[in-house]
Amino acid sequence: MNRTLSIIVPAYNEQRRLGASLAKISEYVSASQPGAEVIVVDDGSSDGTADVARDAFAEYPDVDSKVIRYDENRGKGFAVRTGFEAAKGHVALFSDADLSTPISETPKLVDPIFNDTYDVTLGSRALDRSLIGVHQPWRREQGGKVFNLLVRTLTGLPFWDTQCGFKAFNMVKFRPLLEKMTIDRFGFDVEFLYAAYHNELRLKEIPVRWDHCEGTKVSIFRDSTRMVGEVREIRKRGRIGSYSVE
Repeated sequence: MNRTLSIIVPAYNEQRRLGASLAKISEYVSASQPGAEVIVVDDGSSDGTADVARDAFAEYPDVDSKVIRYDENRGKGFAVRTGFEAAKGHVALFSDADLSTPISETPKLVDPIFNDTYDVTLGSRALDRSLIGVHQPWRREQGGKVFNLLVRTLTGLPFWDTQCGFKAFNMVKFRPLLEKMTIDRFGFDVEFLYAAYHNELRLKEIPVRWDHCEGTKVSIFRDSTRMVGEVREIRKRGRIGSYSVE
């Protein structure tokens, strides 16, 4: 496979920390992934996220980079899909803007795809918890475990952590599935994996280093009902064949 890589960073109101994250990503690309592109998708931020991204990229003119911005906040899933649609790489990796998983973990996910061992790789906090440096607050961590158990029960997906914001995809195989996606917000991870799994792509859950960062946009209380509803919708659409690609 052509070893071209696109790194997608969805961002919503990330003015405060995005500059430092993009510096780390750009330095990593320059040193370890020459030729990779970095795409920031500003998901309708009300602050200076896009300007911060452009300024950060200006410091690294050797890195192929772009900023995509739209005015209305559509959700992280919509932002990731937008980045994937614009990606030129044969492999696309998306990373949370806070780099809770360090960008240096990239080879763990992309090399198995470049080597044609897997088609989709998902970073996991559940398989080796010794790799977690800073844990989430106890209630949030337990809520995540309950949610992932619910995902396994409702969808049949055999993964222990569907929500870690660090995943990579073989875009030759995954791109045809993008038009099947309907979940714009935080349940999108499950939809991506469900569609890939049920179209018999080869998926692998891989333990990665991870540190909790303050400032998460997900509220376990506000968003849990919506996310459960999204998982049920994914199961319903799967049963009627909405994710099948001929």
